[in-house]
Amino acid sequence: MKSETLTALATNADLADVHDEDPQETGEWLDALEGVARIAGVDRAIFLLERVAEHARFLGISRVAKTLSSYQNTIAVEDQPVYPGDLRLEERITSIIRWNALAMVARANKAYGELGGHIASYASAAEIFEVGFNHFFRADSESGKGDLVYFQAHSAPGVYARAWLEGRLTHDQLTSYRQEVGGGGLCSYPHPWLMPDFWQFPTGSMGIGPVSAIYQARFLRYLEHRGIARTAGRRVWGVFGDGEMDEPESIAALSLAARETLDNVTFVVNCNLQRLDGPVRGNGQIIQELEALFAGAGWNVIKVMWGSEWDALFARDTDHALLRKLAATVDGQYQTLGANDGEYNRSHFFDSDPQIKALVSHMTPDEIDGLRRGGHDLRKLHAAFLAARSHRGRPTVILAKTKKGYGMGQVGESRNVAHQQKKLDVDALKAFRDRFRLPLDDAQVEEMAFFRPPEDSEEMRYLRSRREALGGYLPRRTVRADVVPVPDIATYARFALDPDARENSTTTAIVRLFSNLLKDKALGSRIVPIVADEARTFGMASLFRQVGIYSPLGQLYEPEDAGSIQAYRESREGQLLEEGITEAGAIASWTAAATSYAVNGVAMLPFYIYYSMFGFQRVGDLIWAAADQRARGFLIGATSGRTTLSGEGLQHQDGTSHLMASAVPNCRAYDPAFAGEVAVIVDYGARRMMEAQCDEFFYLTVTNENYRHDAIAPEDHEAIIKGMRKYGVRGNATPCVRLLGSGAILNEVIAAAELLAADWGVASEIWSVTSYSELARQAAAAERDGLFTSQDAPPSYLAQCLPGATPIVAASDYVRAYPQMIACYLSAPMTVLGTDGFGRSDTRGALRRFFEVDRWHIVLAALAATHPEKRAEAIQRYGIERRDAAPWTL
Repeated sequence: MKSETLTALATNADLADVHDEDPQETGEWLDALEGVARIAGVDRAIFLLERVAEHARFLGISRVAKTLSSYQNTIAVEDQPVYPGDLRLEERITSIIRWNALAMVARANKAYGELGGHIASYASAAEIFEVGFNHFFRADSESGKGDLVYFQAHSAPGVYARAWLEGRLTHDQLTSYRQEVGGGGLCSYPHPWLMPDFWQFPTGSMGIGPVSAIYQARFLRYLEHRGIARTAGRRVWGVFGDGEMDEPESIAALSLAARETLDNVTFVVNCNLQRLDGPVRGNGQIIQELEALFAGAGWNVIKVMWGSEWDALFARDTDHALLRKLAATVDGQYQTLGANDGEYNRSHFFDSDPQIKALVSHMTPDEIDGLRRGGHDLRKLHAAFLAARSHRGRPTVILAKTKKGYGMGQVGESRNVAHQQKKLDVDALKAFRDRFRLPLDDAQVEEMAFFRPPEDSEEMRYLRSRREALGGYLPRRTVRADVVPVPDIATYARFALDPDARENSTTTAIVRLFSNLLKDKALGSRIVPIVADEARTFGMASLFRQVGIYSPLGQLYEPEDAGSIQAYRESREGQLLEEGITEAGAIASWTAAATSYAVNGVAMLPFYIYYSMFGFQRVGDLIWAAADQRARGFLIGATSGRTTLSGEGLQHQDGTSHLMASAVPNCRAYDPAFAGEVAVIVDYGARRMMEAQCDEFFYLTVTNENYRHDAIAPEDHEAIIKGMRKYGVRGNATPCVRLLGSGAILNEVIAAAELLAADWGVASEIWSVTSYSELARQAAAAERDGLFTSQDAPPSYLAQCLPGATPIVAASDYVRAYPQMIACYLSAPMTVLGTDGFGRSDTRGALRRFFEVDRWHIVLAALAATHPEKRAEAIQRYGIERRDAAPWTL
C-alpha cells in the first residue's frame, strides 16, 4: 500500500459530497499522514491510524471511518512483482480459449436450441483462470497431492476449452457439449459423478462451493494435525461470482476460516457486477460491500479494480478527483459505462469533472475504451494471486473487477441479457475474432470452428511447459486410496447382536458402535465423528475425553468441568469435529471427510450425527452435492420420526427425511428398530465403503426412545441389508394379515399383533422393514428386467417375502408415501399408516394416537382388511376417537 492510498482513505464515497468547512486543516492532516508514510513507512502510518481510531472510540466518537479501503487496487504499482511469464503468449492463449468456449456453447445451441449453456461468465473470468492455470494451480503428481480448485460452475466451458488444447478432451467431446446420453458428451457444470476422472468438486448449485472450500481447507489441517496425511503445502482455491455471495452458504463459514487461521484457502470473487438478471448491487458497490464483509470476518482482502492502463491516470490524479469520482459511482452506472464505447465514457463520465476531463484530454475514444478493469489484466491478477499465496495467518479473498461478457461487444458485454446469451450472429462473431486477433477466416467464423495451434507452435509449447512446471494438468480426479480393513462385527458389536435385558435407544447403540470402532488399530484413526452441536444429547460426551475435540489451537483454558470424566477437552490432535450450531458447516465438513479417499488419497469414515429434521430437509442441497462428489460415509439422523421425539414439536419432528433420501441415487437409507439391526447395517456399510470402495453413503435414522432390544441371528443379516426380515408370527392359526413395522413403530406393530391374537383370534406375520427405499429400488430393477426379457424374470426380494394376496398393513413414523413406495410392486392389498401433517408437542403415546399409528389403530386397520364387520367393536373396545378430520388436514 503506497502513501497515496493512505491519503485516499479520506476520499470514500461517503465523504465525496460532504462540504469541508476547513480545507486547510484537512490538508495538514493529510500531509502529515503522507509524510509519516513516506519517511517512517506504511506500517507506522497504519499503526497511527489504528491508534487514532481507538482513541476516537475512547472519546465516544461513534462515527469513525468504515473498514474500507479506497476504490482502487490494493497492491500499488511499485509493489507489483515482475511478471514471471510471457504476457504476449498468455494473452494469445487466453483469447484462443475464450473463442473455443464461446464456439462450443454457440455450436451446441445452433444445433439444439434447448441445450443452454453460458458464454458470458467465462468471458469475464478467463484471465483469472489463466493466471491460476499458468502460475498457481498445482496438480497432483508423483511427489504428492496438489492444490484443490473449486471452479465457478458457469465457467465450465472455458475449463473444457483449455482441456481440449491440452489434449485431455477430444474434438468430439467438445462438439457434444451438454449431450451426455449417447456417451462421451460433456456435462453442463462440474459433476464428479458424470465425469469422475475430470471434475473433483461439484459447484453448480451456487453457494455450495464457498462453504465447501473452507471446510475442505480446514480438513486438510485436521489431517495434518492428526498425523494422518501431509497437507501443509496444499492450497484450496475457490473462484466464485459476486452474485453468488448473496447465498447464505457462501458466507456461512467466513468466520471459521479466520478463527482457525486458514491461510491455506484463497477465494477469488469474479466481480463482474452482474447477476443472472441485472446488477448485483445496482444502487451500491458490491466490491466495497464484500470488502467490508470479508475484512469484518477477519480475512485479508486484496482488490484488483483497475488494469495497468489506469496507472498513469492515478499517478497524475494528485488531488484524487478521479478516485473520488470512481468511489461515488454505483455499480448500475458502471454497467452502463461498460456496455458503451469510449466516446460515451468520455462524455458521460470523464467530462463531468474538469479535473478528470483534463486527465484524459490526450486520449482517443479507443484508448478510453481500452481502460480495462483489473480482472482482465494478467499483471494485476498475478500480483494479487502471489500476495494471497504468500500471506500468513489469515485466509485471503481477491476481489477482481471484471466485465460480464467481456469481448462479446454490443450483444453481451456488461449487458443485463449477457447471462442468457447462448448464440451470437455472424457479425458479432467476426467482431469477437477481430478484437482478440484470432487467425480465423470468415468461413471458419461462420461455422464456429474450434481453433487449435499446431502442436509445435510456441503457444502449445508454452501451454504444456507451464502445466508441467506445476505438476501436470487439472482439473483431474484421481482415486488411489488404500483399503482399510473393518474388524469382525463380533469384536465391536456383540452388545447389540446379543443384548442384555436393559432398555436403551438406537441412538445410544450407534454411538457405542463407532466409539468401539475408534479403538480398532486399523480403522480407528480413520473414523471422523462429527456433530453440529448437542453431543451430550446424543450420548457422545464420553468422546470428549476418549478422542478429544479438534481445535488447531489446542485448549487455552481450563474447562469448568475439568474434574469430570466427561470434561470438555479440546486438542490439536482431537478426532471429534464439534462444529457448533451450523448444519451447513457440519455437512460440508462431513463431505470433506467422506471424499478424502479421492481428494487426499486417504480413506476416512465420517459419522455425522444430527437431529434428523435438520438433515435432508435443511441442507439437502449440500447432501445432493456430496452424492455428486461420490461421498462415502454415514449420516445419522438421530431423534428421528414424528412421534418418537415427543415434546419438541412441529419444527423438530421428522417425518420426511426418508423420502428425500430415497431420491438420492447413491444414498442407502435405513430405519432400523433394534440395536442389532443398526450394527449389521453399520458393519455392511463400513465394508462397502472402506474395503470394497463403493461410491455410496449410508443414512440411518435412530431414536432416543428406550426399550429392550432383541437378538439378531446371523442368518438375518442379509435380510436386514436387503430391507426386511421376518420377525415372527403371532397367533395359532394361519396368518391372515401381514404387519410391517419400521423404526420405533415396530414395537407398536408387535404389540398390535399380540392384541389381534389375544382379543380377536387373528393370526399375523410380523416383518421388520429396515428400508422401504432399498426394497423399492430392487423391485423396480426386477420389474425392468422383466420388460427386456422374453423369459420369466426372477421375482424381486420383496415379492419373495410378501407373495400372494394376504392383506398387508404397514406402519411407520414417517409420512405414508414412504411405505407406499413398495405398494405398486405387490399383488396384495396394502393399508399404510403414517404421520402425515404437522407435528405436535406431547407424549409419544398421545402423538401416536393422534397420528393413528399406535397399536390400536394398527389393529383396526388389520381388522378392516380381514374382518371388516369387527371394526365398530374395535373402535369401541379401544376407545379410538372418531375424529372428523385426519391429522394432515388443514
